[in-house]
Amino acid sequence: MSSLEMLTLLELAHGRPKAETDARGSAAAARARAAIRGLAIFGRRSLLLIALLAVWEAAPRLGLIDAVFLPPFSEVIAAGWQLAQTGELYDDVSASLLRALSGFLISVALIVPLGLAVGWYARLGDLLNQFIEICRNTAPLALLPVFILLLGIGELSKITMVVYSCAWPLLLNTIAGVKQVDPLLIKSARTMGASPQQLFRKVILPAALPTIFVGIRLASASAMLVLVASEMVGAKAGLGYLVINSQYSFLIPQMYFGILGITVIGLTFNAVLEALERRFMRWKAPV
Repeated sequence: MSSLEMLTLLELAHGRPKAETDARGSAAAARARAAIRGLAIFGRRSLLLIALLAVWEAAPRLGLIDAVFLPPFSEVIAAGWQLAQTGELYDDVSASLLRALSGFLISVALIVPLGLAVGWYARLGDLLNQFIEICRNTAPLALLPVFILLLGIGELSKITMVVYSCAWPLLLNTIAGVKQVDPLLIKSARTMGASPQQLFRKVILPAALPTIFVGIRLASASAMLVLVASEMVGAKAGLGYLVINSQYSFLIPQMYFGILGITVIGLTFNAVLEALERRFMRWKAPV
């Protein structure tokens, strides 16, 4: 091997790691810039929330609000940390999540197919319309004593309450989604020889999905609302029980932490549903 070839090999051997190092450094710098940009956007969007928490912390300490009835935010977080250390917070959160998720998923599995059928078959819709109107205008919380009398104060009554409260926003939005499908799309699919199954799978369901997801998100909010109310009556665990029991025991920081916990779970539900919506509707052009 000539000296020129050896020199070329040495240059390549030393130059490749340097190029790889430069590429890695550039990628790391790009990730760092993206992270900083994301934090900046999050900070701008959260300015109002940060200001609200600052007022919450300062107002009781400055004597503007009685700290007995509205303790500082830091004391509320400290109370939550104590609940977490004793394990009580885990029991309450897991009980609420199990009830909410069970009722919500059962409702989605049963009501969405029913809504698709009611929206697609006009005769079925005419048959069930009056019953749907009566049930959806009956407040779920008004039926809480009835569910307790019929099903007891155990898990069954609470899950059934969640299913009932989720059913109507899910059903109505699913029916509306099917009925609002552009007739031109249906006519075009039939003209192209689509079978009823293909028409439903390729046209009806994708076009109705945005409205169905609106109903799913509304149902998740209803699930938490009704669950908390039902946990305040005849429950021994759950965030609703934590709130009402803390109020009766005058453990005000714990009460506020329970309220914050309910809010965080609701926000988490909504964020997960938004992510699922984006995933299932990647075909939809962004606004």
